[in-house]
Amino acid sequence: MNKITESLLRAVSEFGGSFQGAYNVREDGECAGRQSSEHIKIESKKEGPGLVIHVLPGTKGETVYIPACVTHGGIDDLVYNDFYIGEGADVLVIAGCGVHNEENTEARHNGIHRFFLEKGARVVYREKHLGTGKGAGARRIDPVTDITMAENSYLEMDTVQLGGVDSTMRKTTAVLAAGARLVVRERLMTTGSEWARSDFDVTLEGEDSGVDLISRSVARGNSRQEFNSCLRGKNRCSGHSECDAILAESGSVIASPSLEAAHVDAALIHEAAIGKIAGEQILKLRTLGLTQQEAEERIIQGFLR
Repeated sequence: MNKITESLLRAVSEFGGSFQGAYNVREDGECAGRQSSEHIKIESKKEGPGLVIHVLPGTKGETVYIPACVTHGGIDDLVYNDFYIGEGADVLVIAGCGVHNEENTEARHNGIHRFFLEKGARVVYREKHLGTGKGAGARRIDPVTDITMAENSYLEMDTVQLGGVDSTMRKTTAVLAAGARLVVRERLMTTGSEWARSDFDVTLEGEDSGVDLISRSVARGNSRQEFNSCLRGKNRCSGHSECDAILAESGSVIASPSLEAAHVDAALIHEAAIGKIAGEQILKLRTLGLTQQEAEERIIQGFLR
């Protein structure tokens, strides 16, 4: 790995000089390091770029790391990763992507992840995105996540965009069987002329399935954001979609949540709130000695935590 990759890994994937357990590090479209564990097998796809990750049934308390980094312009990295989570397994997946660009040509990473959770499987998935570098070329990250959840499985997604990404198109689709539960926490920060779009499409197929989707974002400068969600209840189920956004300077946000109920016991809720930082919050912090800018930064940090 080069020095830029090491720096990005520390920011997006909890890298402390080495990874313990199963991991695959992707650098500029190539594998920069890989290791399987006794219960987690990582192999290259045979039909194209990407990985097949098998977590054996009953695996408990293990972590798999799959970060990807782009370190210069002129790279359009596309990767397909498939996760097969065995029955009763309980694991942590740490992804993360960093794009660094000091050049005038675009640098892009597009990771397409498919999750297949077997009966009773549990996964916590953490993903951080970061753009760095002073080149005029754009830094793009366009993740796609496709989820299939079997009976009584659980998936928790915690996704964060740390900043510096000029444009991002984030697509997540999921189909849930009986008793399955999906929890999504998305946090986004855009500044300057950056653009971000998040699309969520969740189908609650099974009885007593549930989803809780919360997106929190801050649009600063002249940046633009779009949030689209569709929850489809096809059985007795519960679904909650929430978009909270703060506008600063000339930022703009469009929120379009939608619900489709096709069963009398489908309980679906959506909420959306967009506005500026409340003046009384700033005033309270200023009475404690903070400047206007320091007060705003403190509020935004707490909002995105």
